[in-house]
Amino acid sequence: MRVDLLGLALPAVPLVAGLAGLLLRYQRRGVAAALGTGAAAVALICAVAVALRGAREADTGIVVADFGRLTVTFGTWLDGTAGLVAIAVGVVALCVQIYSVAYLHDDDRYAPYAAQVSLFTGAMLLVVVSGDLIALLVGWEVMGICSYLLIGHDRRLPEAPRAAVKAFLVTRVGDVGFLLGIVLLGLRAGSFRIADVFDADLSAGTVTAACVLLLAGVAGKSAQFPLHTWLPDAMAGPTPISALIHAATMVAAGVYVVARLYPLFERSGAALTVLAVMASITMLLGALAALGQDDIKRVLAWSTVSQLGYMTGGLAVGAPDAALFHLLTHAAFKALLFLAAGAVIHAVGTNLMAAMGGLRTRMPVTFWTMTAGLAALAGVPPLAGFFSKDSIVEAAWHAARGESLHFPAGTPLVAAPVSTATAWLVFIAAALTVLLTAAYVVRLWRRTFLGEPRSAAARTGHEPPWAMRGPLLVLAVPTVLLGFAGLSAAFARRLGGVQAITEIGPFALVPFALLLAGAALAWRRDPAADLPDTALTRLLANAFYLDAVQDALVTRPVTALARFARRTDESVVDGAVAATGTGATGAGGLLARAHSAGLPRATGAVLGGAVILAAAIALVVGVSW
Repeated sequence: MRVDLLGLALPAVPLVAGLAGLLLRYQRRGVAAALGTGAAAVALICAVAVALRGAREADTGIVVADFGRLTVTFGTWLDGTAGLVAIAVGVVALCVQIYSVAYLHDDDRYAPYAAQVSLFTGAMLLVVVSGDLIALLVGWEVMGICSYLLIGHDRRLPEAPRAAVKAFLVTRVGDVGFLLGIVLLGLRAGSFRIADVFDADLSAGTVTAACVLLLAGVAGKSAQFPLHTWLPDAMAGPTPISALIHAATMVAAGVYVVARLYPLFERSGAALTVLAVMASITMLLGALAALGQDDIKRVLAWSTVSQLGYMTGGLAVGAPDAALFHLLTHAAFKALLFLAAGAVIHAVGTNLMAAMGGLRTRMPVTFWTMTAGLAALAGVPPLAGFFSKDSIVEAAWHAARGESLHFPAGTPLVAAPVSTATAWLVFIAAALTVLLTAAYVVRLWRRTFLGEPRSAAARTGHEPPWAMRGPLLVLAVPTVLLGFAGLSAAFARRLGGVQAITEIGPFALVPFALLLAGAALAWRRDPAADLPDTALTRLLANAFYLDAVQDALVTRPVTALARFARRTDESVVDGAVAATGTGATGAGGLLARAHSAGLPRATGAVLGGAVILAAAIALVVGVSW
């Protein structure tokens, strides 16, 4: 039995630092900051070492529990993908920890916050490196707890506790299916080791059932329709936490797990079809909802929902390398966007774009870095988002034509893992989302930075401290340059591909033309003008009222059923028990009163009883004779 010590150190360092940080007093800000940033830096160094060392096979691991036929182990599987994703997690976590020192400079609960960020980072890294489904599940669930704590961190905001509870409960719904899927795979394969599950002779029905159950957890963690509603409300948490959740942890976990288990998913066309439909709805829904928001963080939150739909769409059409590539580029530019939005909010004192404007000259570093992030999000060439998003759109196009984009050189094209009709659905949704993304990106950019200031705070806005500006400059580098890695076949092989993920060809003109069309539509509006109050804008602002639909179809019926169960328990179950006790007490009282009767009455009762017994005996004896 063995375990890769470097792989073990990746999650262990931030987890141990987080647990130690929870023991600190609230006043120990310096120690808490040193623990948080130090652990993130060490984890990043370990991730870089793993990536430079090259891919390794899954190790045998350490036996944690032995249940006879089933053994639970903790082991690692540090393939090329794990190393790259671990680097993304480490970079974003380190930037968030440094940024938070200044952003939460007056927060008296900074110490537990920094510790919880470390735990969050360690949990995600455990998911990344795990070679065993049970260990993966542990990291998966620890992230859920950490998200609950961090989203509800600011107890002064009345919406924070509600958002935290909502995130916890909605993701738990999906996690029930995720747990059942893991149990099904482990029981049927006779092992929870991922490598053993891949090698097991599983029936098609088992694979499909397990994959569909796993997709429930993916829908919850990665905010896919219909379990996406928690993510926009999670903006009640501190802005650095939004960057961490949206870029490198939590929502990325679902996409990563599907990519990690893709050899199972590609054996089930039904599961990939479910994923494709889910992805198509999610990417369009998120983009449309982003158009109707005035809160800068909610625009970015709905943007994350939409971009996650791109990733799951890439997985559905048989391009896991393209999906992972977009996961990496999205981690860079979305972390940059949230941290830049935090700088703007820090300067203006509000999330509402209606109170912004004219910040371009007052906040040049924030302006240029956020401009790069928004351009990457929209897919402007040659920034990172252009290459990764184009690779998914092109993969969907090839799948719709019954081809596979990624194939070994010299071999014929093979059929996509889903039907052409399903692939067309993904392609059309992805193409329309390019147009919508450009529209809300241009609207956000103009309303935030251009035009005249629309509030006193906007007129006096200024750059944040260097502890907040530095991470913006760091994240701007991969935002601008990471896309070129997709042109390298060596980089593609690290993500499980066999040739370059992206190619500069005529097809790239299609998303670029859609981008220009969306930008032109948004540019026609006055950036100072609010959206008109119409049925359509209210529909978009409320994200098609899906929260209300879930409340009517799920929350209220479940609440009513719970009330009925409580009343039944109190009146029937508890009532029967109480009535039994009351009846026994009453009978005992009657007997007690009979025993406490006066002597004449008692003597008469004894004599009467003796007469009755004698008569009964005589009757019995007479009958026997």
